[in-house]
Amino acid sequence: METHTLETAGADLVHDVRGPLPTTDGRPPLFMIGQPMDATGFAVLAARFPERTVVTYDPRGLGRSTRKDGRVDHTPQTQADDVHAVIEALGAGPVEMFASSGGAITALEVVAKYPADVTTLVAHEPPLITLTPDASAAVRARAGVRETYGKRGWGAGMAAFVAMTSWKGEFTDAYFAQPEVDPAAFGMPTDDDGSRTDPLLSDRSWAVSNYRPDPDAIAAAPTRVVIAVGEESEDVLTGRTSVATADLLGQRVTVFPSHHGGFMDGEFGYAGKPDEFAHRLRQVFDGTS
Repeated sequence: METHTLETAGADLVHDVRGPLPTTDGRPPLFMIGQPMDATGFAVLAARFPERTVVTYDPRGLGRSTRKDGRVDHTPQTQADDVHAVIEALGAGPVEMFASSGGAITALEVVAKYPADVTTLVAHEPPLITLTPDASAAVRARAGVRETYGKRGWGAGMAAFVAMTSWKGEFTDAYFAQPEVDPAAFGMPTDDDGSRTDPLLSDRSWAVSNYRPDPDAIAAAPTRVVIAVGEESEDVLTGRTSVATADLLGQRVTVFPSHHGGFMDGEFGYAGKPDEFAHRLRQVFDGTS
């Protein structure tokens, strides 16, 4: 693996390249992106594609990529520009892309704005909460997470986030009537370290989950777009947002093994099924499923 830093006007973008460029097998490089997850979250999945040249990167302001634009918010538009800049810097033509969570939202903007950059996009569980039938309630639930984080710190905020993302079905009065979360019950720390900069729990990434893809621009692009959803996510928020995104684009979701982090091992908590996930992803890219 080689690590590179691309210096742009707004950020220094650190990205890792596993394998040769240009590729030796004629296949496009496989680019994996997330948000707010950085490249570390894709190590397990990348290792399951030893035959491919795999590129991962840290979005600006996250992981090793530093910002120079004086901002702290995250937007799909800016991140799409960054991904485009990295793809250009690779000098290896268009890429195949696996994008998860907020990275899937960035990737949809890449396809709309830079249609020649990606041949096939697998967009895994984009959390586009404003597309759901209960959008106003979902926005209210998200605001509740930020409020808890602001009042009680990271542990309580993360517990509230887990409670929100694991709630089954639409956000009803029963959801909002629940007592305040106990972080200890979720295995989260109860101490407050005083920081309020987490991109997941603050409002710094709200522009990501508020984003609305441009279905006409995506349809006009030559990119094959697949909206993927984990089999365990059917009734929870990211499963519902995946279905809503597919509906907006006039397609059906493609089911993958496991859950929102199904391509990871147990290094970040609840283990997924990375072997099965990689097998399914390979099938989708190869067009055999």
